[in-house]
Amino acid sequence: MVALDVHEDMQRLADSGVVAVMRGADADTIIDVADALHEGGVTAYEITADNPDAMDLIREVSASFSDREAIVGAGTVLDAPTANAAIQAGAEFVVGPNFDEGVVETCNRYGTLVAPGIMTPTEATDAYSAGADLVKVFPASSLGPGHLKSMKGPLPQIPMMPTGGVGLDNAADYIEAGAVVDGAGGALMDDEAIENGDFEVITETAREFSNVIDDARDD
Repeated sequence: MVALDVHEDMQRLADSGVVAVMRGADADTIIDVADALHEGGVTAYEITADNPDAMDLIREVSASFSDREAIVGAGTVLDAPTANAAIQAGAEFVVGPNFDEGVVETCNRYGTLVAPGIMTPTEATDAYSAGADLVKVFPASSLGPGHLKSMKGPLPQIPMMPTGGVGLDNAADYIEAGAVVDGAGGALMDDEAIENGDFEVITETAREFSNVIDDARDD
């Protein structure tokens, strides 16, 4: 399965407000977690490729939602073969912690949204010029919302997604700084709640994230 319209998928990603980074997801609970996130208004799910079951999990989560109900992608994609495998598994977007030209080229070939990781204006422009649809500012916590805002000044044309250290206390700051969408992992995915089957905790956190980001966009 490949994306049919990158622009539409970008809008779906933005509409979620948050991309839920599902690192270390478990096959026994991933559908419950995705459902809980969805109920809270978070509809974009990034399953990281460092999970040995990542491709199966992408297929499983994609199949659990009706068409256009959610957008499922792959994260921590470091090379073109992994990007290709993720796309064939049904990933509708691909995210990396770094900028790899082969990953961008592969995603462009299949019409799949791609967000390589960057930190500097030079990396951002290099990635965008190579065909990135948006860039992942990572790790965002290293320099904070002010860094993203400073980059958006001269680079307003490049959509940016801060990830790494984004939580309820600063999610709005990144949106106000110019982020098109936030990426959140640990702050959104409560491991203890998941282990205990308390999926309503995930829903409530997702709802809080959604509300914070909606309020920031309305300001």
